[in-house]
Amino acid sequence: MAVQYQVVHSKQVKGAGILAAGPYDCAEGSTWRALLNCMAPTRWAPVADPAEIKARVESRARLGLIDPPEGLADDRVWVLTGAADHTVARPVVDALVAFYRSWMPAGAVTLVTLPEAGHAMISVADPAANACATSEPPFINRCGDFDAAGELLKHLLGPLQAPAASVRQGGLQAFDQKPYISGLPADAGLAGEGFVYVPDSCRGGGCRIHVAFHGCRQGEDQVGRRFVEGAGYNRWAESNRLVVLYPQVAARNGLAAGSWRWMVNPKGCWDWWGYASPDYATKNGPQVEAVHKMLQRLAEPPGR
Repeated sequence: MAVQYQVVHSKQVKGAGILAAGPYDCAEGSTWRALLNCMAPTRWAPVADPAEIKARVESRARLGLIDPPEGLADDRVWVLTGAADHTVARPVVDALVAFYRSWMPAGAVTLVTLPEAGHAMISVADPAANACATSEPPFINRCGDFDAAGELLKHLLGPLQAPAASVRQGGLQAFDQKPYISGLPADAGLAGEGFVYVPDSCRGGGCRIHVAFHGCRQGEDQVGRRFVEGAGYNRWAESNRLVVLYPQVAARNGLAAGSWRWMVNPKGCWDWWGYASPDYATKNGPQVEAVHKMLQRLAEPPGR
């Protein structure tokens, strides 16, 4: 979802940190492509061709469905893959890197490979993190002293102050996601609540914003606040005048309370293959639109 949002709103976004993912719109609206070409490619279901995706990006930009891809030229990207990740195969991640390098200088794109890491967020902040090679809930692993949140933030933002020793009580706040979507949040696959971490130094405005999209099976409905508290961003945010937005989707397999719409997203993933809308990878995608509105709200002057 980080890749998707960055490409759609490249004028607004200045960089992305991606853990184990493929290139923009890899799935092309197909669940089967999502599961095969974009996660476990084979000879008969090859990984997406970055050149074909580049052409699709240019076409959508001409139609005004996404920002012009020239907005990516001054971005920075940090990509992580684990050698023990058997969920998203390495060729898929390599295709993502190739896609980015078709738009950005080589030095702007960093690929990090952790030899023992499974499919997870690698964190030093969660006191009960899984072992490094694990690929199971809450998908937050400890791999020695490797701090993925800190490493990606430093690559995206430049030199930073050391992370705060602790986070401020009350800094992490829940908010209602309903105002940012037309109709029910459930009809867009969204949870009722999202989270935002706001340091004291940011309450008067003037801070940068980082959006932390949780992975599949990492939403609050499945792991509580493990991701928003344990992914590792908040201590860096506290000491570096950085607001962290944690929008949330909810797992769903069929109908939901108050909704008559049938939706299949049993693992609570962000919509990167079209389960919520055929427009999922454009400005008209309900999840993309909702996050865009959240960022616009955070950019408003304090007190409004």
